[in-house]
Amino acid sequence: MKAVVPLAGKGTRLRPHTHHTPKALLKVAGKPVLAYILDDLVQLGVDEIVFIVGHLREECEEWIDAHYPDLRSHYVLQEVQDGTAGAVALAEPYVDEDLVIVFPDAVLEVDYGVVASLREGVGGVIWAKEVEDYQRYGVIVTNDDGTMARIVEKPSEPISKLANIGLYYIRDHELLFEGVRHAISSEPGPGGEFYLTDAFQYMVDEGSPLLTAPVEGWWDAGKVETLLETNGHLVAGQRGGVDPSATVENAEVVEPVRIEADVTVRGGRIGPNVTLEAGATAERCEIENAVVGAGAVLKDARLRDSIIGAHAQVSSFDGALSVTDHSIVVGSA
Repeated sequence: MKAVVPLAGKGTRLRPHTHHTPKALLKVAGKPVLAYILDDLVQLGVDEIVFIVGHLREECEEWIDAHYPDLRSHYVLQEVQDGTAGAVALAEPYVDEDLVIVFPDAVLEVDYGVVASLREGVGGVIWAKEVEDYQRYGVIVTNDDGTMARIVEKPSEPISKLANIGLYYIRDHELLFEGVRHAISSEPGPGGEFYLTDAFQYMVDEGSPLLTAPVEGWWDAGKVETLLETNGHLVAGQRGGVDPSATVENAEVVEPVRIEADVTVRGGRIGPNVTLEAGATAERCEIENAVVGAGAVLKDARLRDSIIGAHAQVSSFDGALSVTDHSIVVGSA
């Protein structure tokens, strides 16, 4: 089984961080979002992946080659940002078998066992999750047997609350790419984009049913507030704790937190829902619901709902802050 992972997006909802760091390499609970995805794919048995690259492609390629050297990685440049169908179309020359398509916008907990038990004649699987804010997503309308009838982008009426989360297994790969070609030969949608969901609709209309499957966990990391929510969820689980090499003196620690190696905390309060990455320093600070990058130095700051880049310096600041690596912020708190 192969995989296709689109990485070309600019991550505009996570600016300013994505001016310098690819969206998929931003960390939650001390680990890039892409690493959670790739670890799952490797465990599934995928050893060949087509990465569709664009924005900050060199950073993506260098990181993947360094951290996953055993993968057979192909990098294909998406020169024009023409949507999800346009991205997946570029992978066709490399795909000659079943494939997984995954958009690295979230941390997922998925039971891939449904793939092994998929009945004959089903063209693939679309994982989905029921949500309340259905207007933000493409939602799936299902048949009585759980297969997809249609996908509707950002509906104004509650026709379904089953959100398409960007994870797919495709058995009928030849029909998929036929559907992709059909989608990109049609009129584009808003912003001049062509949608992969139109290719799935083509498959269904051509008699290749797609089964919807539930997601055990789906934690969005596509914008600042949801990235912080995801960090909080993960540090409350197996990604939480205080590294033995960290120094915590005269400070209150309110779990859940993740305090990594060689972190120094003196005075103040840390937590809940905080990650302090390796080598960070926090002196006389109150920090909650935040991700603080490696080597950052914080003094006399009260931070909440914040993302602080690696090696940034923040002092005497009170409030929410979102700054990139090596930033310097001096407040008046």
